[in-house]
Amino acid sequence: DGATPAGRWRLIALWWRADRLGPPACRLPRRRIGPRQGWSDDPACPRYNRAVALPTAFSAERMRRADPLYDVVAVTDHNREGRPGAGSAIFLHVRRGPGKPTAGCVAFRRADLLWLLARWRRGDRIDICALGD
Repeated sequence: DGATPAGRWRLIALWWRADRLGPPACRLPRRRIGPRQGWSDDPACPRYNRAVALPTAFSAERMRRADPLYDVVAVTDHNREGRPGAGSAIFLHVRRGPGKPTAGCVAFRRADLLWLLARWRRGDRIDICALGD
């Protein structure tokens, strides 16, 4: 974890904060982010790289955040089988601001992310390329 994996990934689900915005226009399966929702980022967890209920005995990312980063989250199929150490929580989400990197996700201005998701169709893929090689 900590770096965006290069590859071609499908988007498999959309999560959003219903208390902050209405349901985004999107053809992906949608899920509201509740106060106990997390995402396992602990390779020792049997549900590694999957949604989990909080609190949990393992490390997990909190999906309901105080900041707006996870107001809209598109889940990729990266490491869908949950191989320990192969990376977790590779999402498309709202960015912090210009020049502020993520811990491995791909971040957009909220308006741009909503625009992209409104046009996304099942089976579409996002290509993530390594820079500087």
